[in-house]
Amino acid sequence: NTSMRSWPITFHAYREPTPGPRWRAIWDATRSAYRGFYLSEGEAARPSLEECREALERHMPEMVPTWERLSALASDDEHHDDIAARLLSMWRMPIFAAGCSQVALPGEDPVLIRNYDYDPNLFEGVIASTNYSGSRAVLGTSDMLWGLVDGMNDAGLSISLTYGGRKGGSAGFGIPLVVRYLLETCTTVGQACERLKGLPVAQAYNLAMVDTEGAHATVFVAPGEDPEVSDLQVSTNHRLDTVENPDTAARFGSLQRQQHLADHLDQSGASQDSLEGRFAGAPVHNNRYSEGFGTLYTVAYRPQHGEATYTWGDQVLTRTFKDGEATVPVVLQGY
Repeated sequence: NTSMRSWPITFHAYREPTPGPRWRAIWDATRSAYRGFYLSEGEAARPSLEECREALERHMPEMVPTWERLSALASDDEHHDDIAARLLSMWRMPIFAAGCSQVALPGEDPVLIRNYDYDPNLFEGVIASTNYSGSRAVLGTSDMLWGLVDGMNDAGLSISLTYGGRKGGSAGFGIPLVVRYLLETCTTVGQACERLKGLPVAQAYNLAMVDTEGAHATVFVAPGEDPEVSDLQVSTNHRLDTVENPDTAARFGSLQRQQHLADHLDQSGASQDSLEGRFAGAPVHNNRYSEGFGTLYTVAYRPQHGEATYTWGDQVLTRTFKDGEATVPVVLQGY
């Protein structure tokens, strides 16, 4: 059946500096789906609570207090939820992959623009404004309950991710927690690149970054490898500008999307607005939702202004670090 259909998603934006009732409500709404995903290969395939704690304490000690608070929130009063705590560590999870396109525009007024392409049935639809450390506000698109697939902090660092096109995975952290960790602990692109060294990641990704000091980078991370830092501005679903898996790249139209955006960037006088327009049309915008490859939103982060602007066609939602609750019902059209 090739007829176009509607894919409704409700986006929920919230602000909760430290994890509390609002976070618990999201956990309650997604708990069974996340547990099903986490245990999909059997509980024995997942690491013990001790291993998860040890990995966090060794590689992301700054995140341990928040992880403990979330684990307690996810537990019922009668018993500690061991599965929840292990899942929330994002250490050695089942692997997953998404599409996506992203552009990092450095300069005096930097912007990071991205399309998030994924399966609408596996998407939280949550935009979170938090201050877990007590000293740094972080705003971004939630995944795995406290991870981020894109975001920025109030120090002016913005980061987003795309799947890096390399198959398989290894012992490491789920990338949404890595993005959260960088935004919680770094203020510049240089710091974030340094922080990635020696940090075990579970799968291959491209991380696009800008900061308010004029720096940018696109960093390829993969299990068991040092991060590869480049000054590439456009990244899609292969390793920086190198295709390692032609079949995967072809399935996602990865090269075409990268070339389309890069060509537009090369045009003299290409404005941010005209570039954002490119994310709304083919080949960058995708509507193969039933295949898990449809654009769920476009977002532009402007760290100089402390603003993230989400767009779905004519619908727009602008978020700042201080905005409270907002709900946006969106109906995506595709196959």
